[in-house]
Amino acid sequence: MILPAKILLLILLPLSVAFSVLHHGWANYDQTKTLDYTGLVEEITYENPHGMLQLQHEDKTWAVVLAPPSRMSSRGLTKDMLQAGDSVRVVGYPHKEVKDEMRAERIYVGDKKIELR
Repeated sequence: MILPAKILLLILLPLSVAFSVLHHGWANYDQTKTLDYTGLVEEITYENPHGMLQLQHEDKTWAVVLAPPSRMSSRGLTKDMLQAGDSVRVVGYPHKEVKDEMRAERIYVGDKKIELR
């Protein structure tokens, strides 16, 4: 019984390390530069591993990384609250290398503030 467990561990451990490299965390975003933009939602996805929206702010479109859907729902941001054409305010941090991408710390929908981190 121990031998199959060791074989499974030998298979799963390298896979977990490989997939962890694909996850982008807060280290990729410059938390010393806070962005605070109000604009129109051009497009939104509400799916795992995290939601995304395209935010039109002035003459620029920002790719905004949101929280995972389960966290957004538990904090009060449901899928039906945001649609293309809606005006929202997003506060977050710019990506260190990817131009026009930010990770949202919080989002304001109407008069409601939702903490995403």
